Amino acid sequence: MAIASIKTLLAKNNLASPQQFEDWNKAWRLAADGGSAESLLAFIARERGASEEVFLQELAKILGWSYIDLPKTEVPAEARKKISTKVAFQYSVLPIKFENGQLQVVVSNPFDAAMLGAVQFDARAPVQFALTTKTEIEKALKKFYGVGAETLDEMSKDDDTLDLLEDKEITEGDQEASVIKFVNQVIWEAFKDRATDIHFEPAEDELRIRYRIDGILHQTPMPPQLKRFQASLISRIKVMSGMNIAEKRLPQDGRINVRIKGEEIDIRVSTVPTVYGESVSLRLLTRGKIFLSLEKLGFAAEEENRIRDIIIKPHGIFLVTGPTGSGKSTSLYAFLSTINSVTKRIITIEEPVEYELKGINQIAVRADIGLTFAMGLRHILRQDPNVIMVGEIRDLETAEIAIRAALTGHLVFSTLHTNDAPSAFTRLIDMGIEPFLVASSVEAVLAQRLVRTICPKCKTEQVLQPEYLKKIGFPEAEVATAKFYKGAGCEECRQLGYQGRQGIYELLFMDEDIRPLILSRSASTMIAARAMQNGMKTLRHDGWKKVRAGRTTLEEVLRVTQTEEHLRSLVDDSKTETWVKGS
Repeated sequence: MAIASIKTLLAKNNLASPQQFEDWNKAWRLAADGGSAESLLAFIARERGASEEVFLQELAKILGWSYIDLPKTEVPAEARKKISTKVAFQYSVLPIKFENGQLQVVVSNPFDAAMLGAVQFDARAPVQFALTTKTEIEKALKKFYGVGAETLDEMSKDDDTLDLLEDKEITEGDQEASVIKFVNQVIWEAFKDRATDIHFEPAEDELRIRYRIDGILHQTPMPPQLKRFQASLISRIKVMSGMNIAEKRLPQDGRINVRIKGEEIDIRVSTVPTVYGESVSLRLLTRGKIFLSLEKLGFAAEEENRIRDIIIKPHGIFLVTGPTGSGKSTSLYAFLSTINSVTKRIITIEEPVEYELKGINQIAVRADIGLTFAMGLRHILRQDPNVIMVGEIRDLETAEIAIRAALTGHLVFSTLHTNDAPSAFTRLIDMGIEPFLVASSVEAVLAQRLVRTICPKCKTEQVLQPEYLKKIGFPEAEVATAKFYKGAGCEECRQLGYQGRQGIYELLFMDEDIRPLILSRSASTMIAARAMQNGMKTLRHDGWKKVRAGRTTLEEVLRVTQTEEHLRSLVDDSKTETWVKGS
């Protein structure tokens, strides 16, 4: 339809004024020179102050078409086969129904003549058009066809090219190769979805791709023919990360540096051989999103003040514990950023250096050339540091050097893999460190987990039975008055009810009550009970606090914390006195 006809139609039905057409023409020409021109319908909808959805609903009535609510619409495979993948993705159209020899196709721009012609030619059947927003069509295309389906469709039509890609080393100059476009698209989709990890997992009959978003794995819709291109895709990733593409029997590690929307993304790549081919994991590290100030980590005011007192001490060890992915690095970087100044020499040794901090000397572990945590730490002590950060204490040698550094006037930060704060002491002793050295060097231990936060867009109140709350150990005194919330699920959070994550913490300080328990090699449960009696708030207790504040849900706290029933009897005063006196 010519612009003049569109102008007449919209003006006649009070959907647009002639002046808006003139404004759009000027704006379109200016934007087109820069490579990004807004569509006519999007421009008019914005000018009218209406959403695209409302505008298209009005336009559908004028044209006599249906407006389709795509999220509530089932799309049978029979209908999808009537339009090629290339046409569907190129023009953002979706066939949704095929009945009585007629195909119904959803579009977002009824005035695109090229699109209308391509759909009618491809369908080879009468076509009935319907309207919905372009955003909803794009989401549905990914859902029903899978991410990168149009790219795989191109690859399927050229088996000769595919064979070459499998055997040759793909270079950055091959920008038009379909396999490159597909891998880039997978990374791009992961970035848009705020994923921290991408996993390529080969099975007997499929290549599964999963994203980890807010700590939870989600399977990404993929075209069924993806398994055919497994070797090409994995070879491409190995080339990008500097690995040996010929070596498929041994695990390999690599790294990719990319820029997405102006942000620098470091991607750590790991491959391991499995029964059905190599499994590949990509860890996405966004430099710009790591720098959280101490105030934004979510500590209670009292705990935050006590942490500030610890991190300005001239010597001692501050340990952060928790499983992989619990935010330990984020906390350590926040501590270092807080005390970073020209008067302090701060040196770190990490594996790898995840984020670069200005003004801090950072060393990356290189085990292949002998640069281990222990070796690096030994040489750091000759560099006149005030503060040292060790990425992880894994063995006796590293632990001994870190403790010696703390006892000779250095402040040392490090991490341990333990389930809670009290277990850090027993872990060090189990490594072979003498209890008196642990008791005299460790100043504090912080255990932490990450819980998903409730999506603010769909947050709603949740009603829970008192019996259930008592059963899971929620404070009985607050059962009657506490309010609980959850996310109902919306487009913003991908119907999950959660968006983003926040830490919950357990902070244990060394004091005169804890020290004798360590010296006598007491069990971690005994140390935990004494610390709780002295005011330590456990991970679950801090989780309950954030539930009451409406930031997360009970289910999230239960998912990442362990029950503390076994500690309750030990906190009883009479029993506590018995084992303290006997220690």
